Amino acid sequence: MEVEAFEIFAVKYAERTGHRGEMFVRGDPHDGPIDMDYFIWALRSPSHTIVVDTGFGEPEARRRKRTFLRDPAAALALIDIDAAKVTDVVITHMHYDHAGNLDSFPNARFHIQDLEVHYVTGRSMSHDSLRHSFRLDDVLGLIRRVYADQVVFHRGDDELVPGVRLHQIGGHTPGQQSLRVTTKRGQVVIASDAAHYYESFLEERAFLTHESMTDLLEGHRTLRRLADSDDHVVPGHDPLVLRRYPPPSAELAGIVACLHLDPSTAT
Repeated sequence: MEVEAFEIFAVKYAERTGHRGEMFVRGDPHDGPIDMDYFIWALRSPSHTIVVDTGFGEPEARRRKRTFLRDPAAALALIDIDAAKVTDVVITHMHYDHAGNLDSFPNARFHIQDLEVHYVTGRSMSHDSLRHSFRLDDVLGLIRRVYADQVVFHRGDDELVPGVRLHQIGGHTPGQQSLRVTTKRGQVVIASDAAHYYESFLEERAFLTHESMTDLLEGHRTLRRLADSDDHVVPGHDPLVLRRYPPPSAELAGIVACLHLDPSTAT
């Protein structure tokens, strides 16, 4: 059976400017500012449309002092995807910027790792330093969907559909998962927060928010093994993604990037 090739889109919905000292382990705040983009992703083949992560809303942006640019679910319409009709959503992990807006996908099944749900509903969340990146309402929203039979649990690496494979990476959170996707240019890995920036996996530079330093650093190596090359690994928050990959149209430059196209074609 021939596996269909997928298109992959990164859709930017928010941004912020921080300092390297608050981003990386051993980061020196005197090194200057560093920008961060917030994305959701969409995968599309002739047979399947899959959304990866659901972002956060404007109230959460105000609370955390992020610059909110557009509603992430509504922004899918820019690439002709109706969020209300999406049937499969992958939640890479439950941090606030990846697991909000579940109500915008009323007909979806939500795919998540067993270990991630165990983590966000268990003992670890009794520690403020571990739970600060999560939003209680997002966790409760997911659990409501468990009771409504709208959550699909995965335990480790698993095939979602032919051409899309989930890989539990861990480190950032225990149940952090990335995706390996078949495209016309080869096997592309959507790292999500297994690698926030290109320098994360290229230089093995650890992001400050993590649950296991060892798993995080080993995960950087795993991403590189899974992808056809370093140019096939797409980090979760790097503004360079929108500079390296071309948009689907000139009007969407700086908003949407086509990750299934060779980054060398970006202008």
